[in-house]
Amino acid sequence: MAPQDKNTPPPLPEPLRGAVADSHTHLDMQENSTVEEALAKAASVGVTTVVQVGCDLAGSRWAAETAAAHDSVHATVALHPNEAPRIVLGDPDGWSRQGAREAGGDTALDAALAGIDELAALPQVRGVGETGLDYFRTGPEGMAAQERSFRAHIEIAKRHDKALVIHDREAHDDVLRILREEGAPERVVFHCYSGDAEMAKICAAAGYYMSFAGNVTFKNAQPLRDALAVAPPELVLVETDAPFLTPAPYRGRANAPYLIPVTLRAMAEVRGVTEDALATAVAANTARAFGY
Repeated sequence: MAPQDKNTPPPLPEPLRGAVADSHTHLDMQENSTVEEALAKAASVGVTTVVQVGCDLAGSRWAAETAAAHDSVHATVALHPNEAPRIVLGDPDGWSRQGAREAGGDTALDAALAGIDELAALPQVRGVGETGLDYFRTGPEGMAAQERSFRAHIEIAKRHDKALVIHDREAHDDVLRILREEGAPERVVFHCYSGDAEMAKICAAAGYYMSFAGNVTFKNAQPLRDALAVAPPELVLVETDAPFLTPAPYRGRANAPYLIPVTLRAMAEVRGVTEDALATAVAANTARAFGY
């Protein structure tokens, strides 16, 4: 692919015949498009609902405000697993969107969690997430902060009766263990599901939703396709995680909610069902998972 193509948005896919939801997106991180433009473009191909996901306190407030302003947007609020160690231990490199930060310790984490708790009470906030564990980006020194934050988010989700949206990167066993120890909320969504078929059976037995993103289309993603093939039809969701994880053949370009049909069609092929049947199931599943 020529370098200039990286900056060219992928073309509009053929519209779906039924309406579906993007169960996990980050409109605040999508450049070259206003919220209104992104929603209009998505709706033009049948993606009529999006779940806007918070990753820190500022982003969660933005998600709640955006959902309040747009009927087609539902919000989730949380401190991302990588955000918790930054709050507690500081972030000298300024890797996150807030730039360099001082260590605030557990007191700062408690204050941030109190802010999330407050937002979680709002009616347009349908979920608590993305929370969970990320052992890819956070080393052993940050694990305690991640775990403390994850357990607190589980409690917040249960108390407000909201869906729990999980970010699980290279931490499957610990995520499942902590859910068992704390007692999972009624509705749990594994965002950008990254486990294998065996883990899909464990999630299915527990009634956890599995949301598949554009990486299910990647050549090296056979374990993901195997998981998708065995996941119960009533527990499958689709997402973009835009601007990340753009589906093939557009990998490397910016993702956006309007590209959901590309991933959905690939998923229908894996499951051996029509795209209409999968779209209908996914739309109902997402509404059930997020209680809208």
